[in-house]
Amino acid sequence: MAQLILTGDINLMNVTDPSVPFRKTIDEFKKAEVRFSNMECCLYTPPGGHAWDNEGFFADPQIAGEALRYAGIDAVGIANNVNYGEAAINASVARLDQIGVKHTGAGANRQAAYAPVIIEKNNVRYGFLQRTSVYWPTNHEATARTAGVATIKGHTAYQLPLHKTRPDIPPANRPGIPPEILTWPDAKHLQLFKDDLAALRSQVDILVASCHWGLHQEVLDYMPLIAHAAIDAGADIVMGHGPHYSLPTELYKGKPIFYGLGSFSFHTGHGGRQHGNWMGMTALIEIKNKAVSGTRIKLVRHNDANETYFCDPAQESAELEALNQRAEKLGTRLIANGMELEITPL
Repeated sequence: MAQLILTGDINLMNVTDPSVPFRKTIDEFKKAEVRFSNMECCLYTPPGGHAWDNEGFFADPQIAGEALRYAGIDAVGIANNVNYGEAAINASVARLDQIGVKHTGAGANRQAAYAPVIIEKNNVRYGFLQRTSVYWPTNHEATARTAGVATIKGHTAYQLPLHKTRPDIPPANRPGIPPEILTWPDAKHLQLFKDDLAALRSQVDILVASCHWGLHQEVLDYMPLIAHAAIDAGADIVMGHGPHYSLPTELYKGKPIFYGLGSFSFHTGHGGRQHGNWMGMTALIEIKNKAVSGTRIKLVRHNDANETYFCDPAQESAELEALNQRAEKLGTRLIANGMELEITPL
């Protein structure tokens, strides 16, 4: 039996010792056959240094590359809102290629950005495909001739609640009723994602769809629409990331959807602000006979030294209960089993 590890956001800005972010999780990483993460930074040094009013997340290419190599990460997704700018994307991709870390989701042009990653270990082929619904409106989406990220465009509408959908919504004849926020994926973008997944399905044994999306701690309407479509197109696992919170997990047709794995290694964010003591999730996927045979979750936090460590669910009862309350509408609950969590349908 083999193990695939999926982690949430990795941002290596301000790391000065490449062993620090991962040294408390390295033993678990070494047990895995394949390790895949969302990389929430560019391996790039801007000319003249990095001003904090520039929203790019730039990590020292040499140190950050060594950190990824130290952790043994096999591949990263780089379709997200901070992989921005032609110079930064191209330099980051070049450094990843140099250290042998495969990548999907951004590149020098559309063909490179939308290309999948395929990793073969012990005669099992793992496929990864990443898209982002969170990106800048200009000069960020990859085109045939320009660098950028691979996208699934999302739409937002604000609708007066004319129908009684929840007990707490007052009648529509009252002035001041706030609108309902509706979101949905762009049909053309979603179809391209489904087509790419279907094409990759025939080439691999295990298929992971990786999606950068979300806002705060809510699973917005467009996210299940993308996730379910991905599984219908052939994905075995949907891995979500972006809001830096741990979001609920769903089982759809018996396959796991992690709407938000949260942060895995994320010390410094926008404006140079240090992120608080967040709780993230790491997915441990068991592989047997070239198929997913089990799914477990380990919780992670980080300390003042920027070391990520696995934490005991028994010490996270309040956060876990809040997470499970949000998961009820998806029909699942996370149940602690020692240091791990199991996804249980209601």
